[in-house]
Amino acid sequence: MNTDDLNNQQDPIRITTPLTNQVIAGLKAGDRVLLSGVVYTARDAAHKRLVETLLAGQELPLPLPSQVIYYAGPAPARPGQIIGPAGPTTSSRMDSLTLPLLEAGLKGMVGKGNRSQEIRQAIVKHRAVYLVAVGGAAALISQRVTKMELVAYEDLGTEAIYRLEVLELPLVVANDVYGGDLFEQGQAQYRDAEMLK
Repeated sequence: MNTDDLNNQQDPIRITTPLTNQVIAGLKAGDRVLLSGVVYTARDAAHKRLVETLLAGQELPLPLPSQVIYYAGPAPARPGQIIGPAGPTTSSRMDSLTLPLLEAGLKGMVGKGNRSQEIRQAIVKHRAVYLVAVGGAAALISQRVTKMELVAYEDLGTEAIYRLEVLELPLVVANDVYGGDLFEQGQAQYRDAEMLK
């Protein structure tokens, strides 16, 4: 990407949770967004418990419809801070446990890296969106958190589920309801650029 490309990019789209179908329909792979509102953290162990709870027909410890799950395990906060570093974890680790959550109404996921074909298809089917955060920017991300509280699974430590209130968390749409995939687009652009050399 050259300087002209950066100057021609649109301003980030501001979105707020809970996510609606209308908001999700307005997002396309590659769009930059600033997310505000409530997001819930959940990693591998928490996902396993959530799915087990769903399969047992029990009530979940958080509302899933129209909500966003952030694949993160925030580090403990230093004195005077709301949260410690809170970088994204690799999203594909949650792929085998994501479908039941989408079926239960989950609308957004935030992490890093690409998703499986099955999850990309489920994102289209269930009208959801997958957003990526910049890996290695854990300290920056933590500055966008205005409030944090424990929701469930305290025994999991940093992998417990936390309710975060975020203000303009910078993200990029990776998978949209139209089947768009930022990672595939990036690879195609790279191949095209290589062919022009």
